Amino acid sequence: MKGHGSKFGRKKEAAVLALLTQPTLEAAARAIGVAPNTLLRWQQDPEFDKAYKKTRRLVFGQGTARLQQASGAAVSTVLKIMVDPASAAATRLRAAEIVLDKAAKAIELEDIEARVAELERAAETKQKG
Repeated sequence: MKGHGSKFGRKKEAAVLALLTQPTLEAAARAIGVAPNTLLRWQQDPEFDKAYKKTRRLVFGQGTARLQQASGAAVSTVLKIMVDPASAAATRLRAAEIVLDKAAKAIELEDIEARVAELERAAETKQKG
């Protein structure tokens, strides 16, 4: 977002954060001391919309990073359930299905990434040539 003294303004910066932290538009407007209609009007402004979307992506990215950090523990949990003879057979089966499904998807993603990388290299070579 813009710095102090910019056209964007502190109130709009606060509005972006309020929209991301409050459960409703009305609550966000109340939190920053503006009418809901004002907040709706600001959302129509391209500069405000751009700042809101950029901040929302940053916040979402932080959440995604936290999920990725926890993925090792999640995998350990699924694997423990899968091999635990005390777990119900249906539970072990479901854990095994999860492992197989995620492994297959990971292979598919790796294949797609390799294909995209090859297409990008070919396009780059074609542009140079």
